[in-house]
Amino acid sequence: MTGRSRSKEKRRHRIRIEPLEYQPNLIPTRAEQEVVQGRPYRFASIGPRSGEYLDLSQDSDQRWLEYYNLPLLKTPDDLADWLGISIGKLAWLTHRTTQNQRPETEHKAHYAYRWIPKRSGGWRLIEAPKLELKLAQQQVLRDLLNHVPTHEAAHGFVIDRSIVTNATPHVGQRFVLKLDLKDFYTNVRYSRVVAIFRSLGYSREVAIWLARLTTSSIPWNLKAPVNAVELARFSARHLPQGGVTSPALANLSAFSLDVRLSGLASAYRLKYTRYADDLTFSGPGKAIPALHEIVPLIRKIIRSERFYVNPKKQRILRNGQRQSVTGVIVNDRVNISRVEFDRLKAILTNCVRHGPSLQNRDQHPHFQDHLRGRIAHVFQLNQNRGEKLLSLYHRIDWSR
Repeated sequence: MTGRSRSKEKRRHRIRIEPLEYQPNLIPTRAEQEVVQGRPYRFASIGPRSGEYLDLSQDSDQRWLEYYNLPLLKTPDDLADWLGISIGKLAWLTHRTTQNQRPETEHKAHYAYRWIPKRSGGWRLIEAPKLELKLAQQQVLRDLLNHVPTHEAAHGFVIDRSIVTNATPHVGQRFVLKLDLKDFYTNVRYSRVVAIFRSLGYSREVAIWLARLTTSSIPWNLKAPVNAVELARFSARHLPQGGVTSPALANLSAFSLDVRLSGLASAYRLKYTRYADDLTFSGPGKAIPALHEIVPLIRKIIRSERFYVNPKKQRILRNGQRQSVTGVIVNDRVNISRVEFDRLKAILTNCVRHGPSLQNRDQHPHFQDHLRGRIAHVFQLNQNRGEKLLSLYHRIDWSR
């Protein structure tokens, strides 16, 4: 076969990415039907003419609500009753009545803000909901979002899945390709969250209120260690990192991404998993020559799904190297890294010798439980090493 014919053969077998066409599954409501005389419910939007209002509660789809076993909610009053709070408190939690529908000051916000440095440089904003908003978000997660299945490739913050289930498909592969989504939560904007709740069957009115209840927009006067351009990313409503419902909503927002990347992986006989913003592909040696076309296709799909790749965190690990997936070694079997094991063993040994009060250098409020949890993690990956650490743990005098 000549060089030209080989080139034609290669082009013929190259994988092509077909565009993913969105097919809405909800029953549409005619625009003229939404304009009504008189206020249909509290906080209804004003219509085009005096005395008219928009009734956005008519387009719920009970088929999907029943399919997912979700509460039937059509209006803001229904949502408030379901949450067990007044409509006034719901409006307060969502900043429905404040200027620009955002917190005026940090003190009046329903989130506590904390900046923490990233290992790779820069800063990460943690937005933790205060008590009343936290309780509402917990109910939305427990009784609504937890009823909606995620894609089988998603392993982060999913019931009965973990970093171990995320790593297991990649055991014993010739290569592991790792990518990272940049600003995963921040890039999931308010409009996408509204669309998620709409896709579950909720009316536009309820979807809007649920989206406001689960997204955040920082106050303009928030003090920050970053410049104004970087801070502006948090001014538009987005999923807050630290929100109770954010991991579940982020997984649902990435469902289409997981579908397309799983399809791409299948076409090349690869394995694909995602743990939050960590994407992992792995495969046999015969797929290695195709990486020069696989990686650009992956990046193209990610961009088309409105996510962004962190170029600093893309890595290809051959089986001659230490292959790590979300902190789990996968060369021959799932295992704990020697460095992590030795570090934890040293902490436990020093606790035995000098007392635990001197070893809690990161000031964990529940240091004993923290260490026990880390040992349990080792047990998941390597029982023999876990037993050695547990033996040290039982020798610690916690009164010292």
